[in-house]
Amino acid sequence: MLKTKIAVFVSGGGTNLQALIDAEKRGEIPNGEIALVLASNDGAYALTRAAENGIKSVVVKRREFPSQAIYEKKMKDILAENGIEMIVLAGFMSLLSEDFTAAYPKRIVNIHPSLIPSFCGKGFYGLHVHEAALEYGVKVTGATVHYVNEIPDGGEIILQKAVEILEGDTPELLQRRVMEEAEWVLLPKAVEMVAQKLQKGN
Repeated sequence: MLKTKIAVFVSGGGTNLQALIDAEKRGEIPNGEIALVLASNDGAYALTRAAENGIKSVVVKRREFPSQAIYEKKMKDILAENGIEMIVLAGFMSLLSEDFTAAYPKRIVNIHPSLIPSFCGKGFYGLHVHEAALEYGVKVTGATVHYVNEIPDGGEIILQKAVEILEGDTPELLQRRVMEEAEWVLLPKAVEMVAQKLQKGN
């Protein structure tokens, strides 16, 4: 069976990449195959995870290119060379322009550690999201998988899952629980949904 070829874009530890690798091994992404890991820096532990699982990886650093357009052209060329049909942003910290996102309509998905539209958009990433949720005093947070467009965290929502905030939560504790209870559950499901849709469209 043909599978949708997926590139996972990473910048750090790659915990969501690992969740996808594990889900693929369990047969939970039958319509997709992680064919490439693209990192924004060569120190990303996600590259080690890719190597340990026999997945091709490449490093493309924004600062090595004179402009955003040339940087994105390099990434597009790499994606084309590897036959990539779908992109998953898994803690990818480099910004993508409207030119880039428009080239892959409904083919780029991102995971965000809150229930969009809460605690999202510019400046809301990593621990900042969980700090804001605790500061605001909300009782429930969670994670959202959404399509990526030109607006940060503004694309159509694919899946969401709520996570309760517990007494004594720190941003670090909350971050871990949101990952375990929501991100690692949602992302493989959403990736399979999109991969399946793309298969039907081919």
